[in-house]
Amino acid sequence: MNPYISRIINGRMLSATGDLLEETISLGIAGERVAEINRAPDSAVAGDGVLDARGALILPGFIDLSCNLREPGNGQKGNIQSETLAAAHGGFTTVCASPDTSPVNDSGAVTHLIRDTARVRSGIRVLPLGAATRSLEGELLSDMVGLKTAGCVAFSNGSRPLANARILRRCMAYAQTFGLTLMLQPVNQALAADGYAHDGPVAARLGLLGVPEVAETAAVMEMLLLAEETGVRLHLGQLSCGRSVAMIAEAKARGVAVTADVAMHQLMFTDEALSGFDSRYHVVPPLRSEADRKALLAGVESGIIDAIVSQHRPDDSASKLAPVGVTAAGMSTVESVFSMGLMLVQRGELSLAALVRGLTRGPAAVLGLSSGLDVGALADFSVWNLDEVWLATPEALRSRGLHVPIAAAPLAGVNHHTVCGGRLAWSRG
Repeated sequence: MNPYISRIINGRMLSATGDLLEETISLGIAGERVAEINRAPDSAVAGDGVLDARGALILPGFIDLSCNLREPGNGQKGNIQSETLAAAHGGFTTVCASPDTSPVNDSGAVTHLIRDTARVRSGIRVLPLGAATRSLEGELLSDMVGLKTAGCVAFSNGSRPLANARILRRCMAYAQTFGLTLMLQPVNQALAADGYAHDGPVAARLGLLGVPEVAETAAVMEMLLLAEETGVRLHLGQLSCGRSVAMIAEAKARGVAVTADVAMHQLMFTDEALSGFDSRYHVVPPLRSEADRKALLAGVESGIIDAIVSQHRPDDSASKLAPVGVTAAGMSTVESVFSMGLMLVQRGELSLAALVRGLTRGPAAVLGLSSGLDVGALADFSVWNLDEVWLATPEALRSRGLHVPIAAAPLAGVNHHTVCGGRLAWSRG
């Protein structure tokens, strides 16, 4: 069992606008919650139960709405213990476990297995996402009410679409009746077909099978119209197109109960990353154009996109050693999300306030949770030195997935500690 932390001293915080405050603070922690915040130097001495954050920034614990923990499964690609430790290394204190496990999380038994395993082997909070359809096949609706009773916080079909609009409408009506949140990745499979790269000049030059933007935007429009009709709480996950952001902005202005997220790699990279046939950048949805990337960044900055996710999908090396189109789609990202975000901040493409909001208050609001460093709040936080750098080498990573998007260049920001519910979940060294 990880030890409780009683106090953190000599740290600094951000203002509401994202500016680093000059004053030093200390947090007193009682059990799982913050008991006091002192905005003055602390004379306590670091030791058992006391963390010294001198020169470091204390941030609320990050919340990830899309993280594949690979358990239940065969364990070759990762498990709850390895991937939640990796998440804690990345500053996350809460992760939503994707339902595309083996077996799929479409029954209370699987949900209980995930929760029980996490209770024993994870230092952070694991919130299961239930399958919206049986076996994620997109045909028959799952027992979502039973899954909610077992502990699922929302319902997803992973990266797989529902079979047709009739089933989607029925799924939304069911979820609305029982006050459930649907977290769906918009894709029109008939338009996406067997593509795996953005349908643009790069794919044409390299001879890659393209996925047109309309494969996403057509699905976004259909989902928004059906959500408006049914009144369901809809969350659109892992956007990749700038036009999707514009449609969501219009829907929010009309009062549609919709939220959205984007994966950090969509904010960092474009389809040019595939120019070297590098299978690390084979992701679903595919990396899009520079115009799309800038529109997604603007969506995060404005708050139209509520959350930034890792979309972490650890794989073994063999799954990535093949021609791009037949490799497993996905990146191992949960340990580098904040560092990549800091690179965007340093480039002037994203504000620090928007980055932190997208990893904390934004996803918390999607789940109906609280987030922040306040007296009485859960003691969930991480301690970062923004001036230090690290390399995502196999020795530095805790995930079993080593296909990280940035492996050679120094990454900004080093996490020294992650505390979840007052307990130490990660400590450097």
